Amino acid sequence: MKILRIILIILAVLASVFVFIRFYYTKSFSPSSTAEFDNNGLRITVDYCQPSKKGRKIFGEEADKALVPYGKWWRTGANEATVVKFSKDVQIAGQPLKAGTYTLFTIPQKDNWTIIINQEVGQWGLSYDEKKNVLTVPAPAIQTENALEQFKIDFSEQTGGGADMILAWDNTQVTVPIK
Repeated sequence: MKILRIILIILAVLASVFVFIRFYYTKSFSPSSTAEFDNNGLRITVDYCQPSKKGRKIFGEEADKALVPYGKWWRTGANEATVVKFSKDVQIAGQPLKAGTYTLFTIPQKDNWTIIINQEVGQWGLSYDEKKNVLTVPAPAIQTENALEQFKIDFSEQTGGGADMILAWDNTQVTVPIK
């Protein structure tokens, strides 16, 4: 009985350490953030974590040791996978999507990214099941002159309704039209 108690105490301590590292310690390096758009009854919320450049090569070829290699799926942030919520049915880059809560993944390329809306929600950002994709669309990527130290998701209102979701980090900016 004494050994069982010791084992249970050790397991409880290990579980506490795991929770601390996963939910608190890692977020000190890549803090949580929320991007929101709210207009004419359309509310879009994106919950994500913001990694920093810290002198690293962010986007590029895997052979060049880029943090986010071209052609590979990315959780579009850090820590937990990025979650996006739509209060109404929308069109993303002209493709229909039902209102709901989804995970946002991307596949970066130099000039064009693939935006992926996936129905699996709540996973840590290291797993991705492409069978659960509900939408994939292309979005243009442009190279900017000023490098952005921390990854950021923001919205810009479109004239005529809707919004552009803007993903920006380092010298790369991607615009995703949502109506």
